[in-house]
Amino acid sequence: PPAGFELLYQPDVVRLYLSILTESQNFNTLEAAAGALQNLSAGNWTWSTYIRATVRKERGLPVLVELLQSDSDKVVRAVSIALRNLSMDRRNKDLIGSYAMSELVRNLPSRQQRSAKNLEEDTVVAVLNTIHEIITDSSENARSLIQTQGIQKLVAISKSSQSPRETKAASHVLQMIWSYKELRNALQKDGWNKSHFQVKM
Repeated sequence: PPAGFELLYQPDVVRLYLSILTESQNFNTLEAAAGALQNLSAGNWTWSTYIRATVRKERGLPVLVELLQSDSDKVVRAVSIALRNLSMDRRNKDLIGSYAMSELVRNLPSRQQRSAKNLEEDTVVAVLNTIHEIITDSSENARSLIQTQGIQKLVAISKSSQSPRETKAASHVLQMIWSYKELRNALQKDGWNKSHFQVKM
């Protein structure tokens, strides 16, 4: 039977955290449960690979995606980082790209305002890094990002954010999108050109 730290990596533990994420209304509890999944799914070792698959099999991805709508800055941040780690699994990456992209983009500030929630810099950077992970090695997910009108927000952040960290993270996403040659026609039809994607950092 499993013992010691192996106990953390059992399906029952994943189910426990997912039930907390489904049922709790307490932002601190939600942040802690998302943070636990974030830690368990980090890295390239065998157990974290197993956890990433288990979260999917236990239907945990929709639970996390729904929490991106939370009004709590720290919950959005913890969930975003958890989704980034979970998307290291290829099947998860495809699913998260399909179902989470619009919620992730909704959390980004627009030119007129910070997002409706006025998220902190750390959270905006976490969301941007998650988007970057989801579109890496996936032109399909990059296409989803374009369809959610995400380019407008990314260009605005890269050009006018007061935060160098936000600017840098947005620039990395834009450069990744432009690297997919098959998407350039669609981008140019929308009025974007190379200069929007080759941002000085």
